[in-house]
Amino acid sequence: MARDTDSEARTLAIVSDTHVPDREETIPERFRDLLREADHAVHAGDFTDPEVLADVRELAGDLTAVHGNMDQTGSGPGALDLPETDAVTVGGVTFAVTHGTVRSLEAWDDAVAGVAREVGGDPVVGVGGHTHQVRDVVHDGVRLLNPGSVTGAAPAERATMLTVTVTAGELDVTVHEV
Repeated sequence: MARDTDSEARTLAIVSDTHVPDREETIPERFRDLLREADHAVHAGDFTDPEVLADVRELAGDLTAVHGNMDQTGSGPGALDLPETDAVTVGGVTFAVTHGTVRSLEAWDDAVAGVAREVGGDPVVGVGGHTHQVRDVVHDGVRLLNPGSVTGAAPAERATMLTVTVTAGELDVTVHEV
């Protein structure tokens, strides 16, 4: 499950809730550039189409991705072969990824922190999507990140994503918006 990419300063691009083509047409070009430039990318679910998954994989080169509640899973046309949770270790930090399909922010915090605790690692960061709201909080001792919607799909008010520079186990998180 967890993969390590070495301990030098690394940039991680974090996106979620693409919703192409059901709600939006494409990922904004600036965000496509940030995905290309990152050492590793994370997508926290809701691609909604296998072609979008293929596009993000091509942009990112090195991708950790999970399915969301709007993604078809299993086999057959339109299905995405992605796990419910995954993890990657970058620069000594483990990023535990899930979509976080719940009905409230409090439940989202509990769900994503719970996945991070299950994955383990020191330090560990929980990454989720689903709410379309940018979040960078500490919940019960676990740092949680939500990049919002990379396309600005409703109910988001704008397109957002995160980049994280990881250096010797320390995080510098930047919110990008279009």
